[in-house]
Amino acid sequence: MKVLRHGYVTAPVLGALWMIIVATTVSVAMSFATGAAFRPSVIGALLLGALLGVAALHLQSLRTTPALGVVATGVLLAMGVGPAVTGIGVSFLSLALTALAIGIGFGWPLARFVQDMPTGHLTRHEFEGALIQFLMATGYIVFTAIVVIPFYVMVMTSLKNQAELIQNPLDFSIDLSQGWGLFRSYIELIRDFRFGEYLWTSFYISVLTVLITLAFAIPGAYAVARLRFRGRALFSRSILLIYMVPMIVLALPIYIAFSMTGLRNSIAGIVMIYPVTTIPVALYMLQGYFRGLPAEIEEAGLMDGLTRLQVIWKITMPLSLPALASVSLYVFMIAWNEFLLAFMLLDDPSKFTLTRGIASLNSSEIPRQHLMAGSVIATLPIMAIFLGLERFMTKGLTAGSVKG
Repeated sequence: MKVLRHGYVTAPVLGALWMIIVATTVSVAMSFATGAAFRPSVIGALLLGALLGVAALHLQSLRTTPALGVVATGVLLAMGVGPAVTGIGVSFLSLALTALAIGIGFGWPLARFVQDMPTGHLTRHEFEGALIQFLMATGYIVFTAIVVIPFYVMVMTSLKNQAELIQNPLDFSIDLSQGWGLFRSYIELIRDFRFGEYLWTSFYISVLTVLITLAFAIPGAYAVARLRFRGRALFSRSILLIYMVPMIVLALPIYIAFSMTGLRNSIAGIVMIYPVTTIPVALYMLQGYFRGLPAEIEEAGLMDGLTRLQVIWKITMPLSLPALASVSLYVFMIAWNEFLLAFMLLDDPSKFTLTRGIASLNSSEIPRQHLMAGSVIATLPIMAIFLGLERFMTKGLTAGSVKG
């Protein structure tokens, strides 16, 4: 470790490793965006990254280092070598964009890594500071790729036609000249595959699940948090025990019970069973928040003549809006994305939820772009709702965690 704690060792090592990460990321991105052949060159990336690491150590500039990276990468790509290798027929514009992306994506972060780093021996603080910045940047890229790449592939595939997918399944670029024709898979889903009905069914089932869950979870969580009764501690600790049993274990008993009672293949059966999976987590989340509310306010309401239910309605619930919003959003997402119970209990296409409808598209007789379009339709609404209400969810999850 002491050997690494030297400017002339740390800078080129970080530069070589960072260049591999950047070259791989840019190569994948350019392949997806253009459909052309791009791949990283490990040896080229290691050599160029190490040389630029030494240069960045001497330059100590957030502007000059990226510019040097762009120039060096561009020259090497034009010569057919460097951190990335391209196939035949790649346009000059694509090469220029690749050099620009690699140069800036490599140079500016590397300049931050080695900023104020001496060329000689490094203190522990200097070495760990550079290493932490490198690991943080690597983590951002890795986790962003994990999230973005599947979603990008899903969206781009949904915008293609069958001929394009057969010709090159790995080409995720799109032809913008088609205009509104890009969305033909979505139009066909709504027109021919009843996805409008599936959206509406999933929406009102999710809303009903939220309402039923809150109707049981609010008084239940309040009772655990405020009232004193025999078995309260045991009940509080056992709220989440249902999640210790996998749903797949309960699938067969639920199927048999619903078949015998005539609830299988019915919306009523789905609305009955979904809250069973959401009420425990809602109880657990709300009881922690209720415990953090000042009990004196509720006691004052009781002294003014309010009943316990009136206290909950007029005092506790208004003070708990952030927690109620976060629980509602969480329950809505669970109900919207639930698949196992819907797949097991619903056979009639007129009663399919959205996830059950998407599963029906997973067939060799249905083009793959329709399956991807259905997945996009299922993902975008819940993503928009989450991003719009994320601040409420954050407040609700953290509120009540500390008593004060």
